[in-house]
Amino acid sequence: MRGAHPRVVLGLHRSRHERRLLTGALELGVTSIDTSTNYFGFHAHTVLAREAGDLLPRFTVSTKVGYFPGRERAEHSLDPVRLYEAVERAARDLGREPDLVFLHNPEHSLGGTVDNGRDALAQACAALDDATSKGLCGSWGVASWDPIPLVGLVDPTALKPSVLMARAGLLVGAGTLAAVEALTAAWGLDRGRAWGMSPFGGSTGDPIWDRIDPRVFLRDGDGFSRVQAAFRASYRLPDVGTVAVGTDDRTHLVELLDALVAEPDERTIHEYRVLLRERLTAQPV
Repeated sequence: MRGAHPRVVLGLHRSRHERRLLTGALELGVTSIDTSTNYFGFHAHTVLAREAGDLLPRFTVSTKVGYFPGRERAEHSLDPVRLYEAVERAARDLGREPDLVFLHNPEHSLGGTVDNGRDALAQACAALDDATSKGLCGSWGVASWDPIPLVGLVDPTALKPSVLMARAGLLVGAGTLAAVEALTAAWGLDRGRAWGMSPFGGSTGDPIWDRIDPRVFLRDGDGFSRVQAAFRASYRLPDVGTVAVGTDDRTHLVELLDALVAEPDERTIHEYRVLLRERLTAQPV
């Protein structure tokens, strides 16, 4: 039995939501899972409750709201009433209140003027804060695939999330890194309340991981695989304390957990960040 790994969250984005995955995670000391209202064809919560309802009290559970079933495809909304009701439904379908509820990709519904976007974001955050105060969830946060549009919409007088989750890893661009840093500063979030996701940019099977060697980002990378090095480096790109990673393979999860003992090479990571910024500023407007 391994010790707890609070810095790793098992993401269920592409998961089959099987009981064996959750029992395996618990055996490895992974006691946090992340899901969403729209995962598994909008059935993630009910499937989890059916397949592993007795296990859920042993996990810290985070989920997301913002996407809703549509006639032909999912639709996104920041309507405060719909968001509040979605949190209510999540607690009911899971059979317990989630520990954390994220506002899911708010950038998808922030069109129009800056003032309109700022107001829509503030009202959406207020709805989740209200749900938290009513005991429907433990806390609330923001999960953003593209946080860049959010930077100019933060109202310093509005309610602030307790956690920010955004993409992390070697494939994340300088714009996203800068946006995460700006948002965590604006919301007063320290490293412990910043989460990363999608550390491999979608898949460890992508050909890019055969063409580059992420072990250069570790102080002593010879004892680790390329996958392990890429995963460990993701905690510094951007600077996050937790990474949510999805897998249905217990062996893969073990490999990632073993990577946590690796030490990132801060100098190399700093130089990489500089290169990313220079590349961004050199791009034609």
